[in-house]
Amino acid sequence: MPSEETNVWNVMIVDDHAMVRMGLKTYLMLDSRFEVIGEASGGREAVTALERGGFGGKMPHLVLMDLMMPGMDGVETTRALLERFPDLRIIILTSFLEDDKVVEAIEAGAVSYVLKTVSADELLYAMQGAIRQMPVMSGDVSQALTRGLRKRSVKDEDEGLTEREREVLLLIAEGKSNKEIGDELHISIKTVKTHVSNLLMKCGLEDRTQLAIYAHRKGWAKEG
Repeated sequence: MPSEETNVWNVMIVDDHAMVRMGLKTYLMLDSRFEVIGEASGGREAVTALERGGFGGKMPHLVLMDLMMPGMDGVETTRALLERFPDLRIIILTSFLEDDKVVEAIEAGAVSYVLKTVSADELLYAMQGAIRQMPVMSGDVSQALTRGLRKRSVKDEDEGLTEREREVLLLIAEGKSNKEIGDELHISIKTVKTHVSNLLMKCGLEDRTQLAIYAHRKGWAKEG
């Protein structure tokens, strides 16, 4: 790897949209710290190019990786590239902000997850962070990562719910209202609402319908 102060960092752009690749390449030409040495329109093309020795004998140090690509998406490509070339620095650059995808990308080894709506200066800042192996993420991305990890934690650890919360969850799955739940469990409607709020937070869900579906998927709810 080159020194961050004195050497040029070789960049590869992986995106299935030619206009995106062109725009990134045109902008990065204006910054002497980075040289776009090659591009790929998909994950398999990117992996093949590096396995064949790169571009004109040059290998990238930094990869700007699209997330949603046909055939082999950004997460799978990131994982495949880092298995073969562990010194690569990869930034996921995407229009999609999905909790699970953020978690998957970081777990695959991406240094940062950056939205395509960022300014040019913000992208350069993320690239400089990648050089130092320092994650750079916006507040929205950080929140998505937190939510994604929380969802996974709840899915992996059912004991994250208290006994009372599970009782409320099962009654929600049966389609009962807050009043009906309160009457059955002999608790106030206010207490029921508190349990529902806690369930939504712990499960990373947004409404009662999603809670009901969650209970059924777990196999906890009564069928029929």
